[in-house]
Amino acid sequence: MLNLERVNFLVVDDNKHMRTLVGSILHALGVKSIIEAEDGADAIRVLRSFPADIVICDWNMEPLDGLDFVRLVRTGKDSPNPYVPIIMLTGHTEMHRVLEARDAGINEFLAKPISAKSIYARITSIIERPRPYVRSKRFFGPDRRRKESDRFNGPDRRKQDANGDGLSPDEVARLLSGK
Repeated sequence: MLNLERVNFLVVDDNKHMRTLVGSILHALGVKSIIEAEDGADAIRVLRSFPADIVICDWNMEPLDGLDFVRLVRTGKDSPNPYVPIIMLTGHTEMHRVLEARDAGINEFLAKPISAKSIYARITSIIERPRPYVRSKRFFGPDRRRKESDRFNGPDRRKQDANGDGLSPDEVARLLSGK
């Protein structure tokens, strides 16, 4: 098991009970440093003074939701840390949402209901299998591809592949499972 004692976490959720649950799970995993924020705007303020190593962020919040928060962190001109790993937490797991979160720049996607095992799997993925960050005209964030493709033989492997969306159903399943 990873030693998470020195890893700083920011937990962003407008639901106090969910923040408490996530915090309790993180403490059980050995985390010592956890700061909470009630929404995306609060989280941006926290990031200016707290050196978060990993952010766990709910999607559905007001006034600034998780997706807008991710976009501000990744591409905002005054972003405190555009490279901070972000785990998107949500009860909405439709494929278009997974793709939208991925395209905003999340590192991992975590579906509710959560468990210690599912949170630990996403944290492990971020720490043990970090993905390089990619910058293009329309995207900045962790490389959206999780595996090398044998089917590609052109100069720019990040262009849309044969199925048109750049992500196979197997890759979506892996995003949801954390493998």
